[in-house]
Amino acid sequence: MSTAFSLTPLFRHSVGFDRFNDLFESAMRNESGSSYPPYNVEKYADDKYRIVVAAAGFQEEDLELQVERGVLTVTGSKRESQGESVTYLYQGIAQRAFKLSFRLADHIEVKSAALANGLLNIDLVRIIPEEAKAKRIPIGATTPALQN
Repeated sequence: MSTAFSLTPLFRHSVGFDRFNDLFESAMRNESGSSYPPYNVEKYADDKYRIVVAAAGFQEEDLELQVERGVLTVTGSKRESQGESVTYLYQGIAQRAFKLSFRLADHIEVKSAALANGLLNIDLVRIIPEEAKAKRIPIGATTPALQN
């Protein structure tokens, strides 16, 4: 019997987080509840991320991206085909509506989004403002320490 557990579910809905408290809160709430459609969260560098959503059968006008209060929401709704009466003998490509939410860390912004070959690529970048960056303080040896 193994007592090990995977932390993978904690990283599914968060991009750019280095703090576990927020990840645990999100996992306990289980905001999405569904794993459709499948997706990847990829990290290319310290400040570059990509979310890849498998959106087979969807076109650009069927998808919507929105960022509100640090949450990226990807919504897909398949529009009814007009004039086509198709009878599916087997339908393995699920084209049902979906909604995925990703909590973004501070200073993470959506750079671009593109749909190609059935994959929706959402590029994210961390842009840290100058006032939030760490500053190196030089230590000067020219001034003596104050003595009482």
